[in-house]
Parts: sequence; structure tokens; C-alpha cells
Amino acid sequence: MTATAAIRGAAGSAAWADALLLSFAQGGYVQAHPGILQPAEPFLDLSGEDIRKSLYLTTDASGEELCLRPDLTIPVARDYLASASAGKPAGFSYLGPVFRYRGGQPSEFLQAGIESFGRQDRAAADAEMLALALEATTAFGLKDVDIRTGDVALFTALIDALNLYPVWRRRLIKDFNRKVSLAEDIERLTLATAPGRNEYEGVLAALAGSDRKAALALVTDLMSIAGTTNVGGRTVAEIADRFLEQSTLKGGALPRDALAIIKRFLAIAGDPDESVAQLRALAADAKLDLAAAIDQLESRVGFMAARGIDTKLTRFSTSFGRGLDYYTGFEFELHGKGNTKGNSVEPLVAGGRYDGLMTQLGSPAPIPAVGFSVWIEALTKLGSAA
Repeated sequence: MTATAAIRGAAGSAAWADALLLSFAQGGYVQAHPGILQPAEPFLDLSGEDIRKSLYLTTDASGEELCLRPDLTIPVARDYLASASAGKPAGFSYLGPVFRYRGGQPSEFLQAGIESFGRQDRAAADAEMLALALEATTAFGLKDVDIRTGDVALFTALIDALNLYPVWRRRLIKDFNRKVSLAEDIERLTLATAPGRNEYEGVLAALAGSDRKAALALVTDLMSIAGTTNVGGRTVAEIADRFLEQSTLKGGALPRDALAIIKRFLAIAGDPDESVAQLRALAADAKLDLAAAIDQLESRVGFMAARGIDTKLTRFSTSFGRGLDYYTGFEFELHGKGNTKGNSVEPLVAGGRYDGLMTQLGSPAPIPAVGFSVWIEALTKLGSAA
């Protein structure tokens, strides 16, 4: 009996769990068993302090802040980095409970998934993740899902090619990842910028265009000289950083030609092959070097097709993102047909590439990483109704 048949035959019982893990094992992914209690710091650092309100936190005798794991990607990655396989290609699967406050929904729920570390053939690995994710939905009886994809590396490449002030680069990439205020910032910056309102506008403009580290050090020193220590619980460095960013933003430092290019970029969506053509046209018209990022997208689409994925039914959007800072490239979500993405609708499967995570977790050298999580609740609900 195949893994797919086993899951279908075990609907409504715990046997589907073994069948799902068997399907992952057949793909070469070894089951991981990370601890339920985890250091809270990595989750807060990588997902932002906003996640704190949804964590179940405690403190050990040494004062270290711990939490019940809110997902399994970071715990699996930490165990991999602590193993003898760190830095080498390795793939892991998992299935287990995670704990997160969800406002009226059960705070403990099951999550399954795959994490792949160390593979240098990034485009092929990305396509494999999407193919395996689709196999997971098919195994639960769902044959028709919405495939939504994006690539934050394209947006990062665009912002880098525009050679913006460092503060604007940080702000726009953060906005893109968090999916909170990018459109708002873009819209606000389309409005005419008021002329300088005080005698130090020129100084602020000079700071904005300089090296961020040097500018931050100068503002910090000036505040220290003025006798400032902390305000509202924030340190001098934190206040200086906020001051530098807000001063630059209020100064209207983002050029209008850059705004037009960013808007055109974010409007590209639809068929992946057509999107590649539009991206190349944009890069040529704006005289920007986006070739490496576009080539990676085109290569990924080719590997997706080679794995039997109908790319014509795959929606690509330059503005698509998963709302987490640690994604660095390919991102995707699978949704049930007819579901509109919103705060109340979870994806069936979701994941992407997060090459920067390993160094953030302590790896001395970058390690490629890509994976996805399966939302068991949503899959079993839709699968039983299919």
C-alpha cells in the first residue's frame, strides 16, 4: 500500500500520522524529535517581539527565558546545527504538537513538515519542497489547491539595485517581510514632500546618505554628551536608531523614480513564465542588474515543471510574502480552492527558503535551508469533506 492510500484509508484515526511520515521518509527525510521546551530568544529575535503575546513563556533557575515551541522550523534547525551533520546536506521531517495562543482556537495543535539543509542546488531544492507539499495535500484527498508563490530575494535585489539610503533599504525590506506597512509607506511617499522645516534638515539629509553605523555612532555620542541615558525604558542606542530612521523617512529621501520602479515591480503577478518576462523588461527599462535573482526564479520554474507541477496553474506575485523576517528567497502557500487569504484563513501548507537563519542561530558559515509546514487541522478538515 502506498503512503497516499494509507492516509486515505486511515482518515479519522491516528494512523494517518505514520502514513504521512512514511511519505516523507520515502523522499529521504529522517524524522526529527526536537524538544518541546525551547529558548525563547531565537523566536523573539527572528519573528519579532510581536510574537511574544502568542508564546507560552517561562523562566528557568538561571533566568533564561524559555517557551513551549510555537513552531518546529527553528527547533529542528537548532538540533541540526548541534549535530555532527551541521554544514552537510541533510533533510528532516517532523510531526508533533506546537503551542501558540490563537484567540479562541486551541493553543496546542499538530504540525508536520520538512526542513532541508545544506543543498547548494537551491532552485531544485525549492521545487522539491513545493512538489512534496503538493503530495501532502493530495495524500489527504485534496487534488485541487491554490498555489501561491513569491520570492523575497527579487524584492531585495531590486532595493539593492536602486542604491537607496541604508535607512530606506532596511525600512522597505522590513515592511515587505512583515506585510504591515509597505503599501502605506509607498502611498505616503507618493505625496509631495514638504520643504525643509528647520535649520538642521541638511544635517539629517547628510546623515541619511552616510554609512548607517557611522551616523548612528554620531547621534548616540551627541545624545550622551547632552546627558541622555534612557527614555521610557529605551537605551540611548535604541533612541538614536529610531531618531535616525524617522528623520530620514520624514525627509522624503526616497526618489520619485525609485517609487515608480517599485510600484511597477510590485504589480507583476500571474503566470510565472510571463512574470519572468515582465521582470526582465523592467530591469532593462530601469537599467537595473536583477539578472541573478531573475535567473534563479526562471530556473526554479523549470525544475517545478520537471517535477510535474503545472506552472500555468501556479500564481506568482512579486508582492507575495509570508510575513516573517527570516525568509530570504522562494516562499509559497497552498490554500483550499475558494479560500481567500486573510487573518482568519490559515494555509494548508506553507514554507520557503531561509538561507540566513543558520547564521542567525549561530552557524559560523551560511548554510542553505528550505522547508515547509503542514497545517494538519486545516488539511484533515478539508480532506474529510473532499
